[in-house]
Amino acid sequence: MSVPSPVQIKEANAHLAAVHRRVSELERRLAAAENTVREQAESLIRKDEQLRAATQEITEAKDREITFLHEKLCSSEETIQKFQCIIKEKDGLILQLRHRSQILNNICKSRPLLDSMLSYIAEAERLGSVAGGGDTVMSMSIADELAHSNCSSNRLVNHKDFSLSEDDIDEQDLDETMFGTTV
Repeated sequence: MSVPSPVQIKEANAHLAAVHRRVSELERRLAAAENTVREQAESLIRKDEQLRAATQEITEAKDREITFLHEKLCSSEETIQKFQCIIKEKDGLILQLRHRSQILNNICKSRPLLDSMLSYIAEAERLGSVAGGGDTVMSMSIADELAHSNCSSNRLVNHKDFSLSEDDIDEQDLDETMFGTTV
């Protein structure tokens, strides 16, 4: 083997120095790249943690809102049920009041007839009994007639409590004709 010449040694040393510098430069760049990658990884980890925390908060807020809305929905359904029951009660009351209104309308339509009947009864009472000894016999026969016709003198005097249905109004015409012919 031959010994290298000083120029070759010098060139080899220069080449080694250049390789060493290049290796140092690459190691520095590698360290910088590793630092950048590490910083980016840490940044991504922090962002991932932040996103997970934000996602968790959003999920919890969503669950709370769903629970709140579910409770509100149940409460609203209960309120609707209560209102439907109230409406049914009010509808029943309306039907009763409508029936009573019809009765009052019928009473108002029959009022002139009742007033006329009451004035006749008052006139009959003012006239008093027929002369002769048959006062008690006559008043008993009138009382019997009133009892058979479902009328009482007490009810006729207090005309505010007197009410006629449509059937009673129809039957009243028959009663008046039979009353006139009854002995």
